[in-house]
Amino acid sequence: MTTVIPNITRGAKMAGLLVYLAGDGRKDEHEEQHIVSGDEATVTFFGHGVLDRATALAIAEELDQPRKAFGTEVTRLMTVQDPDGGEPIKARVPASVWHASLSLSAEEGQLSDEKWAAIADDFVDAMGFSETTGEAPCRWVAIRHGVSSNGNDHIHIAVSLVREDGTKASTHNDFRKAQNAARDLEKKYGLRILESRENGLGERGVKPGERARAERAGAVEVDSHRLERLVRGAAAASTTEASFLQRMGGQGVLIRPRFAAGRDDVIAGYSVALRPAKGDRPVWYGGGRLARDLTLPRLRGGWTDSVEAAAAAVGEWQSAFRNPWRYSSSQSGQPSQQPSATDQRELAAEVAKLAQQLKAVPVDDRVAWSLAAREVSGVFAAWSMKLEPTPGKLAATARSLAKSAHLPAHEVKAPSFKLHSLSSVASLLALADPKMSQAAADAALIQQVGRAVVAILEAHRAAGEAQRAEQLADTMRTHVVALRDELRALQVAASDFPEALADSLNRPARSGKPIRRSWSDDEVARRARDRVDKSTRGYGL
Repeated sequence: MTTVIPNITRGAKMAGLLVYLAGDGRKDEHEEQHIVSGDEATVTFFGHGVLDRATALAIAEELDQPRKAFGTEVTRLMTVQDPDGGEPIKARVPASVWHASLSLSAEEGQLSDEKWAAIADDFVDAMGFSETTGEAPCRWVAIRHGVSSNGNDHIHIAVSLVREDGTKASTHNDFRKAQNAARDLEKKYGLRILESRENGLGERGVKPGERARAERAGAVEVDSHRLERLVRGAAAASTTEASFLQRMGGQGVLIRPRFAAGRDDVIAGYSVALRPAKGDRPVWYGGGRLARDLTLPRLRGGWTDSVEAAAAAVGEWQSAFRNPWRYSSSQSGQPSQQPSATDQRELAAEVAKLAQQLKAVPVDDRVAWSLAAREVSGVFAAWSMKLEPTPGKLAATARSLAKSAHLPAHEVKAPSFKLHSLSSVASLLALADPKMSQAAADAALIQQVGRAVVAILEAHRAAGEAQRAEQLADTMRTHVVALRDELRALQVAASDFPEALADSLNRPARSGKPIRRSWSDDEVARRARDRVDKSTRGYGL
């Protein structure tokens, strides 16, 4: 049972792509590089033998022939560096090569060449590149070269965007079409349907170039993941937009606004970047590129909304815009401190309020549950950024929970009621002294945060989202319980974590049944409360 995951890139050099696919790979991981499918003429002429460089170049020449014969120019609008050294500018660049990789996760094994060929054929049809559209077909080829360095079985599909008659193939909305095509393929071939794709909970993908940069730098995570955690933690710890900017400036992150057209006092979005090494250029990421719930409009929903707060935010944004490299905050130098025992009890009480409130949230209120997941994820993110020099259990828990906060834009609306904010919790944890991390990891606080995680987990189960529930159960097993064990090793009282917790977490997730829509709203809420009450007792939380 497998899941097909698509990843799309565009380029201008078919020969360069094919030579790479037929080569040894960045880590010599490519083996027995061969064609599994393609347009009929290409497959007939080149066959399925192991590819070498000369054959790859010949295939590239064959695929690119219509573009050269008709002189058709295919471009795309991209942000590129100003050749005169100014700010990045929008420009059209050549982009006649469409490349998609279809992959399985490492634990899902491998498919046969025959099944991959059938999947590739149907995928190209669904993307509108074949003659099934009623237009002239594109030339294309699907190449398989063994598993990736991460153990993923996959194929690569290279398509020339110039059709046989010299017309251009449309790539409009190709990312969404690829996701829909993958979902249909999973159903057609009896593969496991990815819940996150069905329910719109999937996180943003990592592009190959991002992974390559991380590998070259020896980093344990890609820039976008680190920036997501920084933004998530800062947003969770802030009560106003201005304080969010101040926290970001205090962490040394480059941040700049995106003004509304023709205005310098209306901010529509933002971009962030890690400070690059000397001589390198920063790589900017928009908030929506980091995660669906980290766009500026979505973040504003959790902050104070007033005329005074808006004016303060505009002042901070304009300061950041004038010089992102030098932007900092007067509050950026807050010292680390050890939360007192009273602080810890107050933090635990704050989280307990949210956990209790979640008992009344209907399991089908996706907006409320996504906001709850963002609150709890933000706490772990703020905690992680202060205590973990390299991503650890706190970072992994934040990332796992964040997947439940990624609602697609069309489902975003005002929540049915206002959830209790955990900004005070995230704010104090963001000041925790790394040298005294055991104080921040108080057992009572872990207990209450665990209750909130279990409530979110059980809501997914009740809504029939067994895969997401099992992912969160695994997070509890491998990270929350592991934190419990570390507390014990530090001789910190952890009596709130009975042995039954680990046993309860090991029970398999049931295949959830969809909510019976014939139930009244009161009945849905009652069943949710009963389920969460029972489950939290079972988890020892």
